[in-house]
Order: sequence, then C-alpha cells, then structure tokens
Amino acid sequence: MSTVAVLLAGGSGTRLKRADNKVYLNIGDRPLLAWSLDVFERSPLIDRIVLVVREGDDERAQRIIATAGITKVDRLVRGGPTRHESEHAALEAIAPEILDGSIDLVLIHDAARPFVRQSLLARIVHTAAERGGAVPGLPVDGDFLLRVTEDDTAPTPVPTDQLRRVQTPQAFHAAPLLSAYRRASADGFHGVDTAGSIERYSDLHVELVPGAHDNVKITYVEDLLLAQSLALAWDPDEFDP
Repeated sequence: MSTVAVLLAGGSGTRLKRADNKVYLNIGDRPLLAWSLDVFERSPLIDRIVLVVREGDDERAQRIIATAGITKVDRLVRGGPTRHESEHAALEAIAPEILDGSIDLVLIHDAARPFVRQSLLARIVHTAAERGGAVPGLPVDGDFLLRVTEDDTAPTPVPTDQLRRVQTPQAFHAAPLLSAYRRASADGFHGVDTAGSIERYSDLHVELVPGAHDNVKITYVEDLLLAQSLALAWDPDEFDP
C-alpha cells in the first residue's frame, strides 16, 4: 500500500499576532515546520510527503527540508486562499498517480500541529486502510455547551457527550478523496476540514479514532507557550500517555 502525507503549511500568524507564517517560528531548537515534517519522515507507514506552501515561501521551506534532513518531500505545491483549495491543489498535483492506482491512501495534516506521536499516526493509517477513512478526535470538555442565535431566543444547552474535537492528520482512500474534492469544486463547496468534504461528497465510511491531548494546534500565543514546553521533553516514538 502506497501512502502519501499532505502537509498544509500555507497559513499565517495573524491570531498569534505575528506578521510571518507561523510554521517558520522556532519551537525549541527548530522551526515548527521541521517538527511537523519529522512526524512523517520517521514513519515507515508514509512513503512520500507533499508540502503545501504559500507563494514566496518555497526557498524557506526548501532550506528547512535540507537542514532537517527530510528526504520524503517529493514536491512543493502552491496553496490556495482557503484550506479547502489548498487541499484540492495538493490532490490534483498527485491526481495521475491516484487515478492509476499508484497511491492508495492520502493523509492530510496541519503543519501547525507539530506534535503527533507515531502511535497516533499508526492508528490513523491502519484504520483508514481498513475502513475507508479515519479522523482523530477528543471528547469536548464540560457537561454542555450553549447554542446562541442572533435573535432574542434564549441560549439552548447542547449536551457534549456525543461531541468530539476533531484533529489531524485525517486519512482516506485516495481515489474517493480526489473524486469528492472534484465534486465539491464543481458545486463551489468549501469544507472546513477534509472529513466534511468526504462526508458530503463520498460514500466512504469515516471512523473516529482516539486523538491525543498533546496533538495541539498552534493558533494563539498560549498555544505557542505550550508548544515550547512540549518540545523540551518530546519523544515522538513514545506511546500516547
């Protein structure tokens, strides 16, 4: 089975109050992007990496790839203005190999999640290969949330026992994934994440697998502080705590 990891690194640092793309910020002794690339570089389950970058970031990305000793990146793809368009661009870049059966499974991951344990990655790959798709998720903290509206209607409690906080990487059979994104593009649909497009435009079964609390996404300043703390003692080969 041939598996390709798509790493989305075309975001920004707006919510971190930084002008630069956050994947180039240092976490510990190396850029955030290097941490994320290393997740897939060290996995025997991942054959190749497709790195999605913003316009103008190619040279910086290539320097990090070389410095970090990353060998699995076989192409850089220019990202679009939305996450959905960036995902679609990556899929179209490898579409010939998906359609001829050379690529069986595709993982899509946010580069802003640098701390993925190999045990979590293996759980996702094996589940997706067997069931069609796999998405990691965690229970929502608290007994309930409140749903509010723009009118004067009182907030409505929403029980949290059947809700999950979805993470990446998300993995899917490659051919149905590509087909789903082509159908979504024809409809002008932009999903908020990969699983959303799959649910809407394919018949693939998507299995929820246990996520990990340290698989944090770097979005706000406090996340950056947490990431610096995690980097000090990080062992990617350690099983989930």
